[in-house]
Amino acid sequence: MVRKSEKAAKPVVRRGPGSGVVAKLALVLLILAVIVTIGYQYRGYLPEDILLAILGLFAVLGVFFGLAVLTGLAEIFPGARQNSFAGPFLDQFPEAVVITDHRDRMVYANSAYGRLTGVTDGGSPPSLEALLSEEPESSETLYRLTQSVRGGDDDQEEFRLAHPLSGKGEARWYRLSARFFPVTDSRAHTRNFNIWQVSDITEERQEQERYFKELQKAIDYLDHAPVGFLTSDGQGKIRYLNATLAGWLGIDLAGFVAGTVRLADVVGGEGMTLIDTLAAEPGQRLSETVEASLRLPSGRHMPVTLLHDLTGGRDGHPAESRTVVLKREEGKGAETGLAGQGRFFDDTPMAIATLDRDGRLLTTNARFLAMFPDLLKRDEVGRGARIGGLIEEGDRQKARDALAAAADGQGEIAPFEVRHARDDARHFRVFVHAARDCGPDAVALVYVIEISEQKALEAQMARTQKLNAVATLAGGIAHDFNNVLTAILLSADHLLLQSRASDPEFADLVEIKRNANRASGLVRQLLAFSRQQTMRPEVVDLNDVIGDNRMMIERLTGGSDIRLTTDFARDLWPVRTDPGQFGQVITNLCVNARDAMPEGGTLTISTRNIAAGEVASLGLREVPERDYVEIEVADTGTGIPPEVLDKIFEPFFTTKDVGKGTGLGLAMVYGIVTQSGGFLNAVSEVGKGTRFIILLPRHQRVGTEETVEAPKDHKGQPIASAFSEGNESDNEAPREEDMDLTGQSAVVLLVEDEDAVRRSGKRMLEMRGFTVHEADTGVHALKILEKLEGAVDIVVSDVVMPEMDGPTLLREARKEYPELKFIFVSGYADDAFAKNLPEDAKFGFLPKPYNLKQLVAAVWEMLREG
Repeated sequence: MVRKSEKAAKPVVRRGPGSGVVAKLALVLLILAVIVTIGYQYRGYLPEDILLAILGLFAVLGVFFGLAVLTGLAEIFPGARQNSFAGPFLDQFPEAVVITDHRDRMVYANSAYGRLTGVTDGGSPPSLEALLSEEPESSETLYRLTQSVRGGDDDQEEFRLAHPLSGKGEARWYRLSARFFPVTDSRAHTRNFNIWQVSDITEERQEQERYFKELQKAIDYLDHAPVGFLTSDGQGKIRYLNATLAGWLGIDLAGFVAGTVRLADVVGGEGMTLIDTLAAEPGQRLSETVEASLRLPSGRHMPVTLLHDLTGGRDGHPAESRTVVLKREEGKGAETGLAGQGRFFDDTPMAIATLDRDGRLLTTNARFLAMFPDLLKRDEVGRGARIGGLIEEGDRQKARDALAAAADGQGEIAPFEVRHARDDARHFRVFVHAARDCGPDAVALVYVIEISEQKALEAQMARTQKLNAVATLAGGIAHDFNNVLTAILLSADHLLLQSRASDPEFADLVEIKRNANRASGLVRQLLAFSRQQTMRPEVVDLNDVIGDNRMMIERLTGGSDIRLTTDFARDLWPVRTDPGQFGQVITNLCVNARDAMPEGGTLTISTRNIAAGEVASLGLREVPERDYVEIEVADTGTGIPPEVLDKIFEPFFTTKDVGKGTGLGLAMVYGIVTQSGGFLNAVSEVGKGTRFIILLPRHQRVGTEETVEAPKDHKGQPIASAFSEGNESDNEAPREEDMDLTGQSAVVLLVEDEDAVRRSGKRMLEMRGFTVHEADTGVHALKILEKLEGAVDIVVSDVVMPEMDGPTLLREARKEYPELKFIFVSGYADDAFAKNLPEDAKFGFLPKPYNLKQLVAAVWEMLREG
């Protein structure tokens, strides 16, 4: 049964005078008048002449009432009289029409209704209720439609009767329509009528049944056809597929739901790429033959040919497609000739195209189209699209030269590199060969490989190599410069000891020492950049490290015009780094952010965990996939231009005015982060600000022990950091009055390859009562030990020396003198310092540059511990 419902229109029909309202009013007045007259006459209140006058008036009212009643009846029952226009029109209407009032009484039926019900002799046809109540299906239909029209809705339904409405013949199909029809007269009085239309649709239904039978035959034919067939919508969702294709794909048709499987889910190879490039104009059809493969449930691919027919969407209707799938045999005739060549052409991972002499694209494979989806559509190939429109303007001459060489039949044409026309980050390597048997107009066969990833890695490698080279140079310079600074500091201390505060030269000596200490700070930054400083790593929570430095950051970036905000992740993973040095990293980045916001702004420090699966989304090719903790320092400042961004981590590079920056701050940050095993990246946009992103690897504990230990000194404590404040202050050194050297006659062997440092150190120690022997190499030191027969209390040795370094000297000396005490002195500590020593080796450490008090304190502490 078919049902259709829609809200009825409510036409208004204006009617003339003589309405039933007047008739009713006249009737009421007449009855009241009669009652009053009789009452008064019965009581004797009225004279006879007056009574006769009243009765005459009643007679006039009676005539008026009669006319009003007749007029009202005619209007209430339009079927009681024949309108000169409506009656003949409805009688000539080919469909049966019945009009009922609000009480479902039939007030009109046209001639077609009489013929439909078998009443042709002028008699009264049966009502709809009487006609349709004989069978349950029709009576239920009438009931539902009656309820609809009473609610003011139009509706229609189709039903089947075992016999015609006339009572003769075989079963018939009917469509019953109901329309709500209110009528309003000139006095705004509304009467509700229902218009019923009855149609015999038996032939129409029989035609539909024949159509569905033919359609079922077609479906049965498709299901048993030796080819696959499917239809899909504009979004690539499969709406229908035949049994043959379902069998190939392992899909159960009984459970298949239209739209749950996409074309891309079943089409493999480059076939889907070719299909995606097809675009039909609205209302137009586009057919294409595509060599592709089907993804089978076993994981294998079945080679197929797709006859794809696409119709463009129009008037709000989406595009739709029909695809015939032809199975191809592998390794046989289907793989030879044009079909085999076509499959190889489209499935090759290299982009291929043929060009004419003017650079027009004649043919392309799927990979070529996929390489330039925003610049080239499939229907543009062979219709004037040129290869020059795909590459950057500055690289087009290379393509023109190669095409000219191919047109001249040149055998060897050197490959060349070009950039994408709209994206400078995309690079391609192009191979051009003279075309043979590629078509009458083709002069060149072009192969294109995208090398964007390779170019990015090369740029990253070049940048890393450059920084490493500079770091090696900086480390060497720092080591040598530390020796110079040590000699300056020791000499300054020696002169200060011999001077008084009232001497004219005293202030100059203090200034020399102060600037030497400042220079030592620059050297430490160089060491940090070269990743050669000694670190004291700990397992820490970076939220705590940043929180501990917050007061310093606020003081350095202070001012009401800069707002500091933090966004710390909960349950942040632990990392292993030197908390003191990492605090300097954050502080340095915040100071740079302050300088980038001269007009004020917002400084944000945030942390979060990044799982290994999220690393690829960061777009940092050099970062391996593992768990990281991310620290981001972001500002809303002036930003960094692209040409400057690649150089900001280089030492001595700065954009600040002379005297306002050394260019070592970010170099130090880079070194500390890198030495902690992390990665540092900067993202900036001019006028919008900069973000520094630090990634430190998540620390994984092994049992309850740490996996890496820092080098220990003679007390088993981690070696002091080269960034210790003691390098610039004497606060960490014991006070001279606390160092009781009375009766000390210790023998010190001072090993140093720098003459100035060695001489200054010898003089300072001798001034404190030590006996000092000096050696310029490790080999020389061993000879002195042998000559003195081990009568040495302590060896103070440089780490890096010619012939024999400090760690080697320690190993060789302790073979003969296992209790010999050692202090290592170094401008930096490279990997060999820790690796070349025995695990249980005990020693002291004194970082360069050092002053007199620090040297004496180190020797004194080692002897006291002895």
